[in-house]
Amino acid sequence: MKGRGAEWRLAEKPTLQYLEKLSYAFVDSSDHARLRGSDNQVIFRPHLVDALQRLNDISTTDAEAAAAELLRKENNEDWLKIQRGDFARVVEGQSTQKTLRVIDFQYPENNTFAVTHQLYVQAEKSRIPDIVVYVNGLPLVVIEAKSPLSGKDKNGEAFDQIKQYERDIPRLFTTNAFNIVTDGTTVLYGATGAPSKFYGYWRDPYPRDTGDFANELEKGLWSLLEPSRLLDLLAHFIVFERNPDTGETVKKICRYQQFRAVNKMVDRVVEGKHKRGLIWHTQGSGKSLTMVFAALKLKHHHTVASDALDYLNLLVLTDRIDLDDQISSTFVATGLPNPVSVGKIAELRERVGSGVDGQTLLSTIFKFEGSTTAVPNSDRWIVMVDECHRTQERDLGAALRATLPDATFFGFTGTPIKKNDKDTYQNFGVVGEGYLDKYGIDDAVRDNATVPIYYTSRKTDWQIDEAKIDSLFDTWFADLSEDRIAELKARGVKIADLVKHPRRIELIAFDIWNHFKAYAKPDGFKAQLVAYDREAVVLYKRALDKLITEDFVKQGMSPDEAAEAAMAVSACVYSKSQEDDKPSEDPYKNAVRSDLVRWYVDRDAERDLKRNFNKRGENPQILIVCDKLLTGFDAPAEAVMYLDKPLKEHTLLQAIARTNRVADAKKKNGLIVDYIGVSQKLDEALESYRAEDVKNAMRDLDGLRAELASAHRALLEYVKGIKRTGKDLKAEYDALVAAIGTEDEWILFQRKVRDFVTLYEALAPDPSVLAVSDDLKWFANFLRYGKQVFEKKEALDQGDYSAKIREMLEEHLRVTGLSAVIKLRSVVDAEFWEDFETEDKTEDDLKTAALRKTTELRRITEAKIAENQHQYGKFSERLRELIEKMDDTQLSWGDKLRAAEDFARDLDAEDDAHKSTGLSPAAHAVLRVIQSVSGGDQGEATCKSLAQEVEALYTDDTLAPKLWHTKDGLRKDLRQRVRKAAHALGFKELKALPVEIEDVAIKYYARSNFETE
Repeated sequence: MKGRGAEWRLAEKPTLQYLEKLSYAFVDSSDHARLRGSDNQVIFRPHLVDALQRLNDISTTDAEAAAAELLRKENNEDWLKIQRGDFARVVEGQSTQKTLRVIDFQYPENNTFAVTHQLYVQAEKSRIPDIVVYVNGLPLVVIEAKSPLSGKDKNGEAFDQIKQYERDIPRLFTTNAFNIVTDGTTVLYGATGAPSKFYGYWRDPYPRDTGDFANELEKGLWSLLEPSRLLDLLAHFIVFERNPDTGETVKKICRYQQFRAVNKMVDRVVEGKHKRGLIWHTQGSGKSLTMVFAALKLKHHHTVASDALDYLNLLVLTDRIDLDDQISSTFVATGLPNPVSVGKIAELRERVGSGVDGQTLLSTIFKFEGSTTAVPNSDRWIVMVDECHRTQERDLGAALRATLPDATFFGFTGTPIKKNDKDTYQNFGVVGEGYLDKYGIDDAVRDNATVPIYYTSRKTDWQIDEAKIDSLFDTWFADLSEDRIAELKARGVKIADLVKHPRRIELIAFDIWNHFKAYAKPDGFKAQLVAYDREAVVLYKRALDKLITEDFVKQGMSPDEAAEAAMAVSACVYSKSQEDDKPSEDPYKNAVRSDLVRWYVDRDAERDLKRNFNKRGENPQILIVCDKLLTGFDAPAEAVMYLDKPLKEHTLLQAIARTNRVADAKKKNGLIVDYIGVSQKLDEALESYRAEDVKNAMRDLDGLRAELASAHRALLEYVKGIKRTGKDLKAEYDALVAAIGTEDEWILFQRKVRDFVTLYEALAPDPSVLAVSDDLKWFANFLRYGKQVFEKKEALDQGDYSAKIREMLEEHLRVTGLSAVIKLRSVVDAEFWEDFETEDKTEDDLKTAALRKTTELRRITEAKIAENQHQYGKFSERLRELIEKMDDTQLSWGDKLRAAEDFARDLDAEDDAHKSTGLSPAAHAVLRVIQSVSGGDQGEATCKSLAQEVEALYTDDTLAPKLWHTKDGLRKDLRQRVRKAAHALGFKELKALPVEIEDVAIKYYARSNFETE
């Protein structure tokens, strides 16, 4: 049976045992046929029928009919609605439709919780997931378990397996809530269809403590699958979010801090003791989604029975139009029922004061300005205020409370509250509590919910220190006449005079463009340039357009083409002013105003710019801003911000957070390049906050430089005594293989190299990387060689490296000649068989050939086994033995190479075995299936006869026309014909044979519309 090794003992078995402790009934695989009806079904129908009958007090006949209807549902989003109670049909004794529950959320004990393993699901590519969790016969969670002893990334293989299941057996995922991967020591979870980067740990088992659990496996399983918590997640914490621009729908499940915060809010409303709460969830960690989950649970509260939650009204407020747009679009995109975005003051006041319950309103706090009259039944209102610290200005908070004096107020913020901000704590917090829930900067980085933000300070002579403004003025304006200098000083030197000096703008623009080309552009990442004001936006636009045009001309473009292409690289976003189109006698002002009109974009154009900015590799690549897009703008594609505006406090925190969104493995961090000098006085800029709240808001690149040096030293320990001249790279790498020695040390070594590469990527093109770039190429490319030597596997996938790193490594491979050593061949390559020749080969040559051939044979064999287990499965054990021989010190490398050749010859012979039988390759593949499944019950002639009949069936244009494999009816008919043919010839395995034959038939006999006759 599959999985009786370390994977079973250390991961799968402990998972099943703990789930049984959580009251899940174990369903043995021997019961699958009875519960499912057929191998291509996944719902445990008797459990579902029983639940429908029991939970809805309907007859068995009605329950059976309802189950039959449900079995036809194939959309995951529709199933979530059904699970939450959106399913109705006419039943006996009623003339109208009756809403039927498939799950009892309030009373978990009324449901059937079950878990099974090794669930064989028949499909075009049949699969067997490790563990499946069921509620009332519906498969809600798939768990993939992998051995913690694996040398691979602990959960990398498990992620691949989940993706494979979702692709090959989609029926198992129509009712799915989420998936789990575990190696017995860690538990990660993600929504149906989520890529691995969005899988996360459940770190806080609130309201329990981490210490309550024996290990991480039990903590993770309890947090996600304890029956009442699983039902809570299903009922309130899963949404489908639609992108209005692309139409793409993404399924999302909450993170632990969102689950924790929402349940604290609901508990507070139910208790009724306090009517306020303050929630700090740092920017980029999903604060808007937390508000959606809160709205879902407060409105529907499927798992909570309380009068305090019945007929509530929700009011969601922001203090900016762009934030209102963001929150509104999130609420609408996630399908929250009946949210109304209110744009007019009169309409908002009318709706709030209408006395109608069950409303969900979205608006801005400014629409309460001047309001003093209390509305009736204000105790029925729950108010969620985004960026609540800003709502205390202009008496807006007082006006809001005057209108809704008895409402419950929850304040949300993406930045910490200032230590002296007594109003926000007083209006939204409980005395002595501080935050109702806190998820800070370090929490988000640790959980990979955001990437860390680093900063680097550029040339100090470009930076503006207001304390030294006069001396800086003398330096920058030294070329002016004495009269002009005196005139400006008499008027009073302003910081803007220095910031917008033409030469300074020109120098910084040059620095920005060259840094951007080396740092962000190679991987399609984007940048924001934060200019001092609207005039500075225009000045930077001019300077960048000029520089980029010159760059493109050097690359071979015509001047006109280059100018047009350069303009598209950057775009400006700023607010309009009535002064922009006014003429002026000053030519300079006229030119600036003209450009302000030229580059201004309206709201629709701004929306398009933001959409395109988030598309990697497309224009615009740089957004030049001064005030807009510094808050409420989610841009995962943004990797760097060029800062030339003296920001501080929450404005600084909000601005830099534009770079902290997770994108993919290539985005290691966000980077702030400081031209104005903010980072030189970072403590002063953030002095209004508690030090512990902002200590890692921005991290100095000096810290990264020190980490890079440390990672470099750790690797140099391995090469002490190894002469690395570059003349014989393979000999150097062989010496490193000997220094590493064991497979355990190899696993540790790989991690150290990857850490080194990650730090290098985060810093490049910082000058600090220059001293270690040769070593980076040397060590990183060794991983590709070491993979073959230690694991006999194909070279590492370097797709997670940035483009600049990959190009550097590939060039190093080519220049050093190592690419010829690590290159793998296929059997159709002429050189494949030449490797087995031993004449005139040194022991080192024999070793290289033996390792290469074993690695190639592993790849080839695994692919063939996946194609036809019945035909090539016999080579699986032989492959394992061959790999073990490579590590046998008693054998010479010549013997090992001959063993690899024997294996290759036998594999090749199996490929050609059909020639001696008179069968086609496809019919021979079917023959191997028949022989394997029948277990030798029939002679070779009988098996051959059935193989020929099968080929005749699947090549018959009438029985198996083009695209037959996509039509269930045709496939079923062909299986029945195969069954009859097998029965006529005396075969006994009449259930398994047609199914297994069909798997191979699809590979060999499927024909598309595009195939020629």
